[in-house]
Amino acid sequence: MLPTSRLRVSLTVAGLLLSAAALSAQIKVVVVNLQKAVLDTGEIKKASAALEAKYKPRQAQMEKVRKELEDLNQKLQSLAGKLTQQAEAEMTAQAQRRQRDLQRLGEDLQADVDGERNDILSRSSQRMQEVVKKIAEEKGLDVVVEATTTIFFKPALEITAEATAAYDKAYPAK
Repeated sequence: MLPTSRLRVSLTVAGLLLSAAALSAQIKVVVVNLQKAVLDTGEIKKASAALEAKYKPRQAQMEKVRKELEDLNQKLQSLAGKLTQQAEAEMTAQAQRRQRDLQRLGEDLQADVDGERNDILSRSSQRMQEVVKKIAEEKGLDVVVEATTTIFFKPALEITAEATAAYDKAYPAK
């Protein structure tokens, strides 16, 4: 055999051996449900309770307006045909104003709650990703897969609860 042919054969055999070694190496994979991990943290639970308490007065205000609107509509129905045309028009206009007020209050409340909730979740999600990366590095993991996009995995591979516990330790609810 010529020296270059031997070299080629040796390189091919070496490549095959390296490929076989790489294929036989164990790849360490775990699965995490990031959304569940974040929502189960003490910080998020406390923030949810704080949001509810913060916006409770506005919800009460909406309920008051809803009750006023309901009373106006009942009054309009019970007095139908007994009111002058002008009085009926005024009551109808008042009911329409209360309906608009209720709608605006609801939209404003929803926008404020959504904005604040999204800020909290965004910050917490970013922190959770950092926590999961740290867990992966500490455990020498090769891949962390999102559970919600995985068709099947063994429950022993899931680290969601561990990620939540690590998050609560790193970022205790204040």
